[in-house]
This record gives sequence, C-alpha cells and structure tokens, in this order.
Amino acid sequence: MEKVIEVQKLFKALAVVTSFVMLFVLIGGSLVTKTGSGDGCGDSWPLCNGELIPSQITFELIIELSHRLVSGTAGILVIILAIWSWKRIGHIRETKFLASMSVIFLIAQALFGAAAVVWGQSDTVLAIHFGISLISFATVLLLTLLIFEVDKKFDAKSVVIAKGMRMQIYALIVYLYAVVYTGALVRHTNSSLACQDFPLCTNGSFSLPATMYEWVQMGHRLAALILFVWTFVLMIKVYKQYRDQKVLVYSITTTFILLCLQALSGIATVFTLMNYIVIPLMHALFVSCAFAVLSYLVLLANRSSKNEKEQNRAA
Repeated sequence: MEKVIEVQKLFKALAVVTSFVMLFVLIGGSLVTKTGSGDGCGDSWPLCNGELIPSQITFELIIELSHRLVSGTAGILVIILAIWSWKRIGHIRETKFLASMSVIFLIAQALFGAAAVVWGQSDTVLAIHFGISLISFATVLLLTLLIFEVDKKFDAKSVVIAKGMRMQIYALIVYLYAVVYTGALVRHTNSSLACQDFPLCTNGSFSLPATMYEWVQMGHRLAALILFVWTFVLMIKVYKQYRDQKVLVYSITTTFILLCLQALSGIATVFTLMNYIVIPLMHALFVSCAFAVLSYLVLLANRSSKNEKEQNRAA
C-alpha cells in the first residue's frame, strides 16, 4: 500500500514539474523573440553555429541555447508523462487523447522552432510557433489536472453544464486564441509602441489611427477589451447558475483574474515603453495560463456533453 502511495506521489510530482517546465518553454520562446536572440546560434539546429559546444559566447547565444536545453528537457518529460499517464490513468475518458496531443504538439512545436532557425525568423512561423506552444502547454496541464482528479482532490466528475453555456465556453476559447494571434501580430510588426497612451492611442486624441502600426495596436486593444467583457459576463452567469459547482466557479474566476493581470501588464508595457523586459514576459505568461485554465473549462464542458448524451441513450 505504501509503495502504491509513493508511486502516485512520484507520478503527480512528474506531472507538476512537467507543467512548469512547459511553461518555462513558452516564456523562454517569448524571451528569445523579445531579446532578438533567435539567431543566437546562427541558422544551425540542433547544433549551435555548427558546434556542439559553442566557441564564441554571446548574450543572444546564451538565451537561445538555454531555450533549446529547456525545450529538450521538456520533450523528455512530456514523453515520459504521456506514456505513464496512458498506462496508469488510461481508463479516464480524456487521458489517451490528451497524452497523444501532448506528444504531437510537442513535436510540432520543435519542428516550427527548428524552421524558424533554419529558414529565418519569419513572422508567420514565429506566431504559429507560439500558438502551438500554447496548446502544447495546455494539454500537459490538463493531463496534470486529470492526475489530481484521480485522488478526488476536487469534484470534477459531476459537473453538469447546459448546452448554451457549453457553446459560450467553446466560443470563448476560440476567441481567446484569436486574440493571442492579434498580440503576436503586434509583436512581429513592431507595433508594440505605436500607441504610447492608454486607452486611446496618443495624447487622449479621439482621432482614428494614422498608421498601419497604430491600427494593429488599437485592433489588439479592442479585441482584448471584448475578451475581458465577455469573460466577465460569463463569470457572472456562472455565479448565478452554477454557484454550487465549485470547480466551474473557481475555473472561470481564475481565468478572469489572469485576464485582468494580463491587461494590466499590457498597459504597463505601454507606459514603461518596454524598458523592462519582465513586463512583456508577464503579459505572455498571464494569457498562457488563462488559455490553459479555460482549456480545462472546455474539458469539463465536453465531459458534460458526453454524459448528457449517455443519459439520453439510457433513457
């Protein structure tokens, strides 16, 4: 019995560590982009400037090489976690799908990262790379939550979500993913400081944006505002209709708090003129975590839908 408990603790520890390492990979990718370190190892991959041990050390090389090492570690951990999850909790409905997706998106993430190095830092490739990394992190975090569900640390099996609410959750995560790409467009078109005031673009002026860069920046702000309001309205609905389902309440509340922090970090980025690299990194961190938590809401909604169908068949 004690041996089983120890194995379960090790299993859970691996899941938690893997989730954090995947988060570091995500933020590390943003650090590489924001510091312009994507060419730190030249156009060679997986070697650095064609060398196993680089002979000339630069700041950009350290950033890029560190990101590759963390990504490689994450790859090993994800594969171990996926195989172990398949064997240990494969009886849970979502496990095999998430285990497969975690490995598939990990491979896709590595391939797009390699493509960005070998064929140049294309804005499209970099944006897609971040989007894939986001999904990769979310699948690993969902696997971790499934592992903790086994011990019944929280009641997520009996969650019942009406069809209308399920549709809103599905639509919201799709929209959040789209907003992430508008942020990537801001970053990769160098529009981050096109508007140096908030909430309007410059000097409190109500005039329309004057340049393409200002349109990109203000478009992202509008998309983020809609996301913020939408999430807030959905949270109020959950409080009113599902207050007895704590997992649902905690999940939507956490999502909203993370989006608030993401908005504040975005505003801080403007007012500090990006002089502090940690603020843009926190901006990416908060939206990544918000996407992952909202992904868990999607899992709950999908689970509720399947349970409803099974009950209808039984009836």
